[in-house]
Amino acid sequence: MPHIRAALIGFAVVMVGSTPANAATATTATPAITVEQGRSQPVFSYADAVREHVFVESSVDSDSDGRLDRVRVDIIRPKESGPGLKVPVIIDESPYYDNSGRGNEAERKVYDAAGDLARFPLFYDNYFVPRGYAVLNVDMIGTTKSDGCPDVGGRADVLGGKAVIDWLNGRAAAYREDGTPAVADWTTGKAGMIGKSYDGTLANAVAATGVKGLETIVPISAISSWYKYQRSNGVVYNYDYMSWLSNVVDTDPDAKCAALRARMDAEDGDDTGDYNAFWAERDYIAGSLGDASKVHASVFAVHTVNDLNVKPDNFSAWWQALAERGVPRKIWVGQYQHVDPFDFEGRRDLWVDTLHRWFDRWLLGVGNRVMAEPRADVQVGPQSWITQRDWPAPFAVKVPFRPAADGSLGLIPAKKGQTAAFTDVRQSEDAMVADVGTASPGRVAFTTGELPLDLRLSGTPVVDLRVALDRPTSNLTALLVDFGDDTRVDWRRGQGISTLTEESCHGESTAADDGCYKKVATNVATRPLEIVARGWIDAQNRESLSEPSPLEPGTYAKVEWKTLPQDYVFKKGHRLALVIAGTDATYSGEAATGAGVTVDLAKSKVLLPLVLSTPLAGGEVPKDKLKWHGPRQLNLPVPEIKLF
Repeated sequence: MPHIRAALIGFAVVMVGSTPANAATATTATPAITVEQGRSQPVFSYADAVREHVFVESSVDSDSDGRLDRVRVDIIRPKESGPGLKVPVIIDESPYYDNSGRGNEAERKVYDAAGDLARFPLFYDNYFVPRGYAVLNVDMIGTTKSDGCPDVGGRADVLGGKAVIDWLNGRAAAYREDGTPAVADWTTGKAGMIGKSYDGTLANAVAATGVKGLETIVPISAISSWYKYQRSNGVVYNYDYMSWLSNVVDTDPDAKCAALRARMDAEDGDDTGDYNAFWAERDYIAGSLGDASKVHASVFAVHTVNDLNVKPDNFSAWWQALAERGVPRKIWVGQYQHVDPFDFEGRRDLWVDTLHRWFDRWLLGVGNRVMAEPRADVQVGPQSWITQRDWPAPFAVKVPFRPAADGSLGLIPAKKGQTAAFTDVRQSEDAMVADVGTASPGRVAFTTGELPLDLRLSGTPVVDLRVALDRPTSNLTALLVDFGDDTRVDWRRGQGISTLTEESCHGESTAADDGCYKKVATNVATRPLEIVARGWIDAQNRESLSEPSPLEPGTYAKVEWKTLPQDYVFKKGHRLALVIAGTDATYSGEAATGAGVTVDLAKSKVLLPLVLSTPLAGGEVPKDKLKWHGPRQLNLPVPEIKLF
C-alpha cells in the first residue's frame, strides 16, 4: 500500500487504499493531500487556488543601482494551503516569460487586474496544484518583472534562483507589492526546479550551489557549462554571444544593462576561445560559484542527442559527474533537436505520469518505486524506445576504428609511415561529407565496407590523432557518418516535430488558463546518409583549455578529443565513415587557419563505444574491393537553432 514517510511532519495526508476504513477517511470535510496507487490525487480546486506574487530579495545588485535585486515570484497554490496544510513547491524559473514564451506554443504570462497571473505558462500549474503542490513561475533577474540585469549563467542568474529557495525555507526576505513582508508559511520548504533550455540551466545552477531545500531538479535540454555551450576545446561557436543573449531576454531599454554587457564582451575571451574565470563562474560541473560536488538534489535529466543548440555534451558531462558522486538520478535520451519530452511523439502521457511520480517521490516522499525502474529511457529510432539500467549503455565496448591510406576504415592499424593530408579551410558539413572516395584538398575521409551486422553506438566517441602542422595551430573537425539510405528522425526540420491541431489535456482548467496543448508528430526523412557525431578542437588546446600550447611546425603531436555524444544504430549493409577536416562553417564562427595538416595514420584512431552481440574481429569490418564513392551532391538542411 502506498505510504508517505513519517518525516513529512505537518502534512495533512490521506492514504487511500482498498479497505472500507481508509475509504471512509478520504471523505473528510477538509481536503488533504491524498495518495492512491503511488500517486497524489487531484482533490484540490484549481479554479479556487490562491494566486499571488511576491518579490524575493536576492544577495546581488546586478544593475549597480545601490539596491539588492528583487526577484518576482508568481505563485499558485491550493486554497487550503497555509500553516495547517503545508505543501511542496515546483518552480520554473525563466528569462523567457515576456519575450520568447514557454513551450511549443510559446505561452507568455498573462496578468489579471490585480497584477497576479491569470495564466501560468505550461501545464505544471493545471496538473500539480489540484494534487497538493504550489507552482512558482519565477522571473529570472533582469527579465520580465524582476530587478537587475541578466548576466547569462553568472552570479545574478544563479543567486537570484537560490534566494527563492532560501525564502521558502525562511532564510531570505520577500515583500508584497505594497512593501509589506511576505512569509511562506504555506510550504514545507521542499522544492523542485524544472525547465527546458535556459530554465533547466537555472535548475542545474541552483542545485550546484548545494542550497538546502532544493530536493530535486528536472533539467531539460539544459546547460551544465556555458563554455561547452559556446566552445568546443578552444573552437568558438559564436562571437559576443553572451552579451547578445543578455539583451535578447531583457525587454528593458538597452542602456540599463549596457555596462554589464560591455564587461561580458571584454571578459569572455572570444579572441582565444580559452577557458578563463568568466567561464569558470558559469561552469556548474567544476566551477568557481557552483559545482557537481555540492549537488544533493536528485536529478531527472532529459536531453536529445541531436540538439545542436544546447549540445549534448552538456548533459553527458553533467550526468557523468553526478554518477561519480552517487547522486540519485534518472534520464531520458531522445533523437530530436531542442525538444521538450512533453512533445516526444507518443510519450506525452508517459512523460506526465513519470514526472508526477518523480515529484511525488522526492517532494512528498511517496513510496512509488519510480527509482526501482530502469534508470534510462533511450530513443533508438523514430518510433522506437528502449529502457536500460543506465546511460550510456553499461555494456558498450570501446572499439578502435583505424584509418588507412587507401581510404578504408577498419580494425587493423595502417602500415608505419602511411599518412594523409589536407588544408584547414572553412567549409560546410555538406562539403565535408560529399563525394567521399574522391580526394578533396579540405578533408580526408575513411569508410568501412558494408557492415555485416547492426552496430549500436552508445556514448561519446573519442578521436585520437597524431598530426603535424605547418603552422602553430589548426582547427580540426571530426565527423562520424552513417552512409546508407534510411528513414530517420528529421531533427533538421522543425526541431524534429510538427504541431498538429488535435489537443490533449493534462490537469484542470479555467477560462483563462487551460491545461490543453496541441499534439505533435515526429518528422522523418529518408536520406542517403546521416552525420551521427561531430566534434571540434583548436589543436593548440589539446593539453589545456586555459593554457594553449602551439605546435612546433613539422613536428608530430598527439591531438585527442571527444566528439558530441550519441546513441545511434548503424544498420547492417550501411557504411561507417570518419571524416577529418578543418574549420566547420556550419557550427563555428571561426576563420580557417590555412594550416596544412598531415595525419600519421598508423598512430591515429577513433574509439567508438559500441553495443555488440559478439566481439568484433579485424575481418568483420570489411573493406570494399573497389574504391567506394558516397553521394556527390548534398543539401542537408541546417537545423533552426531554437533558443527556448
